[in-house]
Amino acid sequence: MTNIKGFVNSIQTLGTLDGPGVRFVVFMQGCNLRCGCCHNPETWEMSGGTQYFPEEILNKVLRFKSYFGQDGGITLSGGEPLLQAEFAKELFVLCHNSGINTCIDTSGSLLSDDVKELLKHTDRVLLDIKYTDDDLYKEHAGCSLSRPLEFLKYVNEINIPVTLRQVIIPSLNDNEENILKLAEIYKTHSCIDSFELLPFKKLCSTKYEKYGLEFKFKDLPQPDENMMKKLNGFLIDKIKN
Repeated sequence: MTNIKGFVNSIQTLGTLDGPGVRFVVFMQGCNLRCGCCHNPETWEMSGGTQYFPEEILNKVLRFKSYFGQDGGITLSGGEPLLQAEFAKELFVLCHNSGINTCIDTSGSLLSDDVKELLKHTDRVLLDIKYTDDDLYKEHAGCSLSRPLEFLKYVNEINIPVTLRQVIIPSLNDNEENILKLAEIYKTHSCIDSFELLPFKKLCSTKYEKYGLEFKFKDLPQPDENMMKKLNGFLIDKIKN
């Protein structure tokens, strides 16, 4: 057993929204960003999470392996799993040794030597490109657009399949200019093989109240079904043409 422990906020045993197939989802504790649309503010601080050795998480995952089928596996989400890249790498090595597919759900805002080691054992990346405008990125996420693009460039070089994701937030990125730029990112990185546009939702507002935090996007509307259908269609069209 290694001496490395990871800080985990929560675990979802049979997830279907965090990568291909049925997945064991580990929500890691700690995040370096402060996104206005964040659904999991309880994961921001490293303190408060439960500590696990990689072997302890693997033992939990193995109980559900029979449900994974050909496409499923484990996904590390958060928070930001790249903050605990050394722990994640050790866990993914164990998972691969047990025949379990590995996936990371990330903002792509970090690219250290430890992250590069982790990526050697990662089968898929779910990459959240929050905005395609640098000023919006800095104001509403807390970093520059250049950071996830640098991460994506590296992932493209080592050819890990990527699902490109973006939360659609009315008045911020629900426009054709943003979708055109997103399509360009898709077309210029061969590692990207799928995308997901996700509607901004405010169900998380109760969490902000519980933890005494300001939900900066509380007054923004949620996108309706017609808007999501329109933007999805526009993105598909621009990717193809």
